Amino acid sequence: MRTRRAALLGALATVSMLAVSACGATAEKEDSGSGSSKPVSGLRLMVPNTPGSGYDVTARTVAQVMQDSKVASGVQVYNLPGAGGTVGLQRLVNEKGNGKLAMQMGLGVVGSAYTSKSEATLTDTTPLAKLIEEAGAIVVSKDSPYKTIDDLVTAWKKDPKKVAVGGGSSPGGPDHLLPMQLAKAVGIEPKKVNYVSYDGGGELLPAILGNKIAFGASGYGEFLDQIEAGQVRVLAVTSEEPIEAVKDAPTLKGSGIDLVFTNWRGIVAPPGITDAQKKTWIDTLTTMHDSKEWKAELTKRGWTDAFVTGDEFGSYLKDQDKSVADLLAELGLA
Repeated sequence: MRTRRAALLGALATVSMLAVSACGATAEKEDSGSGSSKPVSGLRLMVPNTPGSGYDVTARTVAQVMQDSKVASGVQVYNLPGAGGTVGLQRLVNEKGNGKLAMQMGLGVVGSAYTSKSEATLTDTTPLAKLIEEAGAIVVSKDSPYKTIDDLVTAWKKDPKKVAVGGGSSPGGPDHLLPMQLAKAVGIEPKKVNYVSYDGGGELLPAILGNKIAFGASGYGEFLDQIEAGQVRVLAVTSEEPIEAVKDAPTLKGSGIDLVFTNWRGIVAPPGITDAQKKTWIDTLTTMHDSKEWKAELTKRGWTDAFVTGDEFGSYLKDQDKSVADLLAELGLA
């Protein structure tokens, strides 16, 4: 018994020393803020919708840049789709105090929390960082009869129910809000829009390619590979100015439609994490953001840098929550 007890005490002592060592490494990373210490390890990034979606592309880019810039190692990205991102949101909130986990999110999850009547809300989470903004795009398959945005709008106004639009988010998400605002801008009553919801760009793309819908409305970054391959055509982008990554596509404003629409993406952590854990995440994301690798990805993907962290992102999130809630109430969806 004494031998077994001594072995147990020895094991506990070893665990304690390892814990102290780990804390020391974390503190060193936090204090330096220069990226010169050992990379952070064990971080997990949840994507609350399907592979190939905008969230998925963003999260995997973040993880890759973290590793390429040596600010973190072995970052695990995994998908937990469902209910417009609220299945993942509920899991995140249930992981209270888990300082190694975070979730990629954005405007879509804000709206889905209302339309899905989610018990978990974004106000329950710990805001870490807003990363990017991205314009939307109106896209069709390569063999679509609509060659220009004018062609599409003419057919859409003639019979809104017949011209189905698909988006990679549930009602309340950006891919839903975009065609509703576009309809309003061209004189179509938003309630007449035939909107088909897909769980992320990974599900939306086959519907566009297979002509299951007349057109898609989503972030243009989700279709860059297919645009380059000539599988889809961008009829218009929703930015103020033309976008270099899709330079042949006109803006809606340039096409005579008075609408500018911008989506955004950020990262939140579970509730109840410590200040030190929050600081580790924010420091890691800040170092990643400042890297040449991240700047290259912004240029490559045509993303607009919109980096803010902590309380500033928290305030932005509250403002977005209110504006989306008001708009959904106007549409009778919240």
